[in-house]
Amino acid sequence: MTDAPIADEPASFDVTDSALVYDGAVWDVRRDTVAYGDGSMVREYIDHTGAVAVWAEDDEGRVLVIQQYRHPVRLRDWELPAGLLDHEGEDHLTAAQRELAEEADVEADTWEPLVHYNTSSGGSNEFIEIFRARGVRATESSFEREAEEADIEVRWVPRSEIVDGVFAGRIHNSALIVAALAVDALERRAAQ
Repeated sequence: MTDAPIADEPASFDVTDSALVYDGAVWDVRRDTVAYGDGSMVREYIDHTGAVAVWAEDDEGRVLVIQQYRHPVRLRDWELPAGLLDHEGEDHLTAAQRELAEEADVEADTWEPLVHYNTSSGGSNEFIEIFRARGVRATESSFEREAEEADIEVRWVPRSEIVDGVFAGRIHNSALIVAALAVDALERRAAQ
């Protein structure tokens, strides 16, 4: 037994075969054969670029959330401004700043990493890094949105309303849930 704090442990096993099963418009499906123990195992997973999201707070303690249609879950869900890491070599913070401006016409003075997590470790290699942005204001110009982003609704909501929505089952977006609970925990710790 160790007294070290709990932490995920990096591990890697030889991939003896890897095939692109599906070449998608946004992400791919990959099938890997992995040497494991005395044998091997085959695993299929979504091969994802990764993503960033932004928990943007105003001076009144409200959080910027957006609502847009998400076809796989058949919802117009409330979520954080977010986007794929699909610009080659783009820094995660730069991507988060770009997404906040593109999806909500907002920029911020202060940025800090909030949380970095894997969305589904058994089915995807996607990690999302969420940044906390403060000192927010409108951008000088509006971004022209199209497709599923054309009808984005932007709303500033008290943090407590978001946390209540999580526990009441009214909010389902994983990045919004993770960020809301992380910020709520940080604020509670700071108040102790």
